[in-house]
Amino acid sequence: MTQNIIQYNTQGCAESDGIKKTIALAGNPNVGKSTIFNSLTGLNQHTGNWTGKTVSNAIGKYTYNNKIFEIVDLPGTYSLFAGSAEEEVARDYIQSGDPDAVVIVCDATCLERNLNLALQIINISSRVILCVNLMDEAEKKGIKIDCDELSLQLGCEVVSVIARSEKGLDTLKAKVEEVCGSPPQRFLKRLDFSGCTTEEERTVKYVSASEEIAQKCVSFNKAHYDKRDRILDRLFTSRLTGIPIMLLLLGGIFWLTIVGANYPSELLSRFFGFLQVHIDAFFEYINSPLWLSGILVDGVYKTVTWVVSVMLPPMAIFFPLFTLLEDFGYLPRVAFNLDKFFRKSGADGKAALTMCMGFGCNACGVIGCRIISSPRERIIAMLTNSFVPCNGRFPTLIAIITMFLIGGVGSSLGNSLLCAIVLLLVIVLGVFITLTASRFLSKTVLKGESTCFTLELPPYRVPQIGKVIIRSILDRTLFVLGRAVTVAVPAGAIIWIFANVSIGNNTLINTVADLLNPFASAIGLDGIILLAFILGFPANEIVFPIILMAYLSKGSLTEYESLSQLHNLLLANGWTVITAVCTMLFSLCHFPCSTTMISIYKETKSKKYTAIAFFLPLGIGILICFVTKNVLSLVL
Repeated sequence: MTQNIIQYNTQGCAESDGIKKTIALAGNPNVGKSTIFNSLTGLNQHTGNWTGKTVSNAIGKYTYNNKIFEIVDLPGTYSLFAGSAEEEVARDYIQSGDPDAVVIVCDATCLERNLNLALQIINISSRVILCVNLMDEAEKKGIKIDCDELSLQLGCEVVSVIARSEKGLDTLKAKVEEVCGSPPQRFLKRLDFSGCTTEEERTVKYVSASEEIAQKCVSFNKAHYDKRDRILDRLFTSRLTGIPIMLLLLGGIFWLTIVGANYPSELLSRFFGFLQVHIDAFFEYINSPLWLSGILVDGVYKTVTWVVSVMLPPMAIFFPLFTLLEDFGYLPRVAFNLDKFFRKSGADGKAALTMCMGFGCNACGVIGCRIISSPRERIIAMLTNSFVPCNGRFPTLIAIITMFLIGGVGSSLGNSLLCAIVLLLVIVLGVFITLTASRFLSKTVLKGESTCFTLELPPYRVPQIGKVIIRSILDRTLFVLGRAVTVAVPAGAIIWIFANVSIGNNTLINTVADLLNPFASAIGLDGIILLAFILGFPANEIVFPIILMAYLSKGSLTEYESLSQLHNLLLANGWTVITAVCTMLFSLCHFPCSTTMISIYKETKSKKYTAIAFFLPLGIGILICFVTKNVLSLVL
């Protein structure tokens, strides 16, 4: 397969006369392949998509002995039998002849399982190096691997490494250079499939060969080397304790996010307020027209800085905590626990993982759906990802819960804990709606049978906290924040126009709100609230500020000094418990933000599914709010 290569900086490479050798980096998921790739290439990397595929690639390079080596990081896959886009990409690229050598990364703690893919690659490639990673983890468990015997059995070079500490990488570079510069390997252990007529028979042969090789090369000094993992699995995946522990961990993350984000958000808000004083002074100094300073400062600047101050701190807490669980090996256990629920709803169990990604950002959750092999189930996961609240909706939900549902507006530890519990219940409701909507889609526009998938439960590992923080901030926090800021710039200008342009004696925002009020009242909202959600389409973070701006009749986004002050303002504008509950439910179920919608269109290349992604949650939100409003009106 020809890949889409985009030019990137060659800084740090010894030569500039072109790439000398191309290396394909292959392996199962969770074997440390990305760590090896990052350690070898450093900052000389580029990411993109394979031609005609939404499967992402990473291309990097390093120098060794004044030679340039380009590394193509293939998607993590368990097999080359094309059952998914990832497997198809890996197989086609290796078969294309483009790579000069293939480095297969294996996990030393579960070598037998990894050898299945290694043997498949050896059967189609003429230059192969087996890189046995995580040797330190294997040593802790009393697992000993005879790399010389393994090399003899496979007929290829075998290198043992500890990627985290970069031990063995120099040896790996030397072996790569040696293999690339030598004739095709003659002694590769290629299996004979002359008697196999089906793919299943070939798979059985690969598995049997993997078992035979592992028996000759792997020995165990500890009879119960995986005892700790099995104890943890009994806790994390048991029918009795699996779900409660999952909810407890998720609730803990939300509580830490709620408590920890308050002070940084306040500091950022004060800092941006301090800067605005000087920006206003500058526009006065140059005698700028009021409309220009209004759009740029009161519109664009205030909207962008509000998004940053509200969104950055919780993301900087949530994403690292989420990544720690991922590195620890817990997230696959979440998919295991929820698999039966998703399969019953006609979706894929891996959707549990993409749903978790949606807590940080629904756009990230949509992109994460690439891990789902079935196209039908991948689309279902994309269309339902917005039913879990993203980071941008947390401030609104937390404020409403605190003011109207837990009976207090203080910031005590008890209130924070109670708020986290109620927020967790709201999220459980979102999960239930996700499963229900998935069931509806699988029986209507996306009919089909649920597929089975291979789910690896990787060994538990102690996360590298420093690398986790850096990776989560660079790859997730700043990526999501950048998208939000991009859409917040034009949104700020539009919001300012709505707040300052008048039709008769009424501003445009109040005029439109009056038109929306009859419908909004029927679903427990008012015209201002509904219009705020519409104007907040670019970013959910700005919904509440728009509501405050309209209630206070100010021409720019307004912050509140305390929840008590905000509570009084909302009560003065007709808010009741019914209004609060319906606003909270509509925040949970309404159209996705513009960034998520763009991501859905890019992933599906379909206007039809993009439209469904918009109207499905909106329709469900309207229905839920209508029913809730009428039921609560009878009760309260």
